[in-house]
Amino acid sequence: MKSKLSFAPLALAAFLSACALPETAASQAPAKAMVAAANPMAVEAGLKVLRAGGTAVDAAVAVQATLGLVEPQSSGLGGGSFMTYYDAKTKKVTAYNGRETAPMAATPKLFYGDDGKPLNRTTAILSGRSTGVPGAIAMLSLAQSQHGKLAWKDLFGEAERLADGGFPVPRRMAAAAAGRGAQAATPDAVAYFTKPDGTKVQAGEIMRNPAYAATIRKVAAEGPKALLEGPIAEAIVAKVHEGELPGALTLADLKAYQPKATPGLCRPYRVYVVCVPGAPSGGPAVLEALGILQHTDIGKHPNDVEGWYLFSQASRLMYADRDRYIADPDFVDVPVEGLLDPAYLAERAKLIGPMPAATVAPGKPRGAGVRAPDATKEVSGTTHLVIVDQWGNVVSMTTTVESTFGSGRMVHGFFLNNQLTDFSFNPEDRDGAPAANAVAGGKRPRSSMAPAIVLDRKGRFVAAVGSPGGPSILAYNLKALVGMLDWKLPVQDAINLPNLIAGGSFYAAEADKFSPEVKAGLEAKGIKLTSGFGAEGSGLHGIEVTPQGLRGGADPRREGVAKAP
Repeated sequence: MKSKLSFAPLALAAFLSACALPETAASQAPAKAMVAAANPMAVEAGLKVLRAGGTAVDAAVAVQATLGLVEPQSSGLGGGSFMTYYDAKTKKVTAYNGRETAPMAATPKLFYGDDGKPLNRTTAILSGRSTGVPGAIAMLSLAQSQHGKLAWKDLFGEAERLADGGFPVPRRMAAAAAGRGAQAATPDAVAYFTKPDGTKVQAGEIMRNPAYAATIRKVAAEGPKALLEGPIAEAIVAKVHEGELPGALTLADLKAYQPKATPGLCRPYRVYVVCVPGAPSGGPAVLEALGILQHTDIGKHPNDVEGWYLFSQASRLMYADRDRYIADPDFVDVPVEGLLDPAYLAERAKLIGPMPAATVAPGKPRGAGVRAPDATKEVSGTTHLVIVDQWGNVVSMTTTVESTFGSGRMVHGFFLNNQLTDFSFNPEDRDGAPAANAVAGGKRPRSSMAPAIVLDRKGRFVAAVGSPGGPSILAYNLKALVGMLDWKLPVQDAINLPNLIAGGSFYAAEADKFSPEVKAGLEAKGIKLTSGFGAEGSGLHGIEVTPQGLRGGADPRREGVAKAP
């Protein structure tokens, strides 16, 4: 199947039709529009835009602007994003790439010290070298120019109001500010989160950010040029040049940034079609795992030992291939077609035996060159949102500053990303084979973000879902998709399923959320679920179609909600 989908127009009644997922007594009230995001204040900002006649993309701009204020540990004006967009009229899926880019002066050994060895990871994150050109706002501007109905300048009112007038500090923001993370201890973060009496802000206290309000007003008036040119751009460049390990970012790098819009990467799964962004996102990996599971009977094993066993083994195969081959296709040949070739998926599925293999190696998909083992270590600081508007258009968007509070460096009220640490610190192996995800000037680092949209075979919207979680995003998204599409669970129940991340020889999980029977059954296969694995928890948000209307789900592990206007 080609990745670009286009279907004949269908009647509006078909929007709520046959391929809808099963209904339960716990359903929300019927709805034709909805916002699901990680903070109620951001959700309300999106709902206000929808009530004013805005589209899903219009609302996404408002949600992102507000999240940057009330969830700065996860995303913001200084970060990047991937968005998958469904146009209900044309039945087309478009992927928007707002991933950050490395400075043109960046070299493969960007994160090497004077001693010729890779930098300590925390040192690299806190350095000026970690920051790439922020792309989230430029990406949203491109998408809104193509799919918005309201004026760009009118989408930032709620974020400006909260920043100027004050907002109650969310629990997760307060916890991150008081946490042990290195970014929370930077001078900028300490200054921002410390009250006049010398104590850190507490959950529920009213906080203001007039600098953010001023930046928002400038973005509303000028668009992405407000960040990529002029005084704010100059402040970004100055900030990344501070310290002992300054970055190479220039005003020319910022001005030259261009987001991308491409057809969504779509593949059939059972009776559905799943669409995600292409490389360097995590989308191809999620599709590969689904393609492997298509050769199993996981649908007959909802939330039981065999179901989770199959899930874990497909995950291991997915991670092995993704870690070896996925990178920025503008710089390296990425064998996406080979990875998703039905014959290759069938061969990978045959590796799932009755007992787990001791090790899992990357395969040899068609088009794959010789690549070095990857040395990328992603960390946490991301969020996800899903929006459906009154016309049936859909946004599934994952957005990030990379680590918690990004690099910990702040300008004009917002934190800068540390996205470049998503590159492999080691550019090659001992034999000189290059790592696909090595640093290069102008290159976008590999990402796990994989915002998904599910259609039926006639191009009608079925569901959308996504999650933050660093490299665990792939497993979180796969879990939710399996829960909804194979195990026929309502979106909230699929989100609530315990998390399991299987890669290489480890099986990290929310072990206490699995039933004793599942844990014992997996242990009998040699799989011991390990808690406390250090991964960022999920923040799954999703919306699905039912015969009665839309139904949303928000991850109870965070503070999000799913609400209709």
